[in-house]
Amino acid sequence: MVGGALQVAGLLVGSIGVIGTFAVTGMPQWRVSAFIENNIIVFETIWEGLWMHCIRQATIRMQCKVYDSVLALSPDLQASRGLMCAGSALSFLAFVAAVIGMKCTRCTQGSWPAKGSVTLTAGLLFILAGAVELIPVCWVANAIISDFYNPMVNVAQKRELGEALYLGWVSAFCLIAAGVIFCCFCRCCEKSRTYGYSAPTPYPTHSHHLHRKTESSYSKSQYV
Repeated sequence: MVGGALQVAGLLVGSIGVIGTFAVTGMPQWRVSAFIENNIIVFETIWEGLWMHCIRQATIRMQCKVYDSVLALSPDLQASRGLMCAGSALSFLAFVAAVIGMKCTRCTQGSWPAKGSVTLTAGLLFILAGAVELIPVCWVANAIISDFYNPMVNVAQKRELGEALYLGWVSAFCLIAAGVIFCCFCRCCEKSRTYGYSAPTPYPTHSHHLHRKTESSYSKSQYV
């Protein structure tokens, strides 16, 4: 019962991480800029993501445009695009493996080896997906903070941390937490099975009576 609840909790946390990972990959709010120039006339908001950038000036509606080429991206965003695609694929595979190995009943002798391997694989994939997602999110955040405090960078080119980065951190930690839950579940089930096999088997009652009968017949023959 506890093992089933643990698996359900891991699957829920993992699903949150998977949905968040796909959302972060498509969101344009990786690098955000909102500033007012010295003449206080132009108000401009810029969003820069992995696939598109959006610009809004004054009362004009937000206009988004897909990048014409990968070369238009900065090096950190170029690497982040590939890493986030890999993280999305890994998180989806982990979720599928978790569903396949899902068990709401206690472990049985016949089904545990196969399902246990699938569940452990799902846990490792969740952890790997979370680690892969953390790399681009932290990389872009570090680049934004470095440029923000760099006096050589023009004020109009400085950016701030976008909502996608915060969501990326939350999603990555959810994926890692789900992986740890599934790995701990496999470890606990292996221990319970080991202890179950090591329990001594009592002797049958009929063999005990047979042993006593043999001793009694042997003792009578000694008096003859």
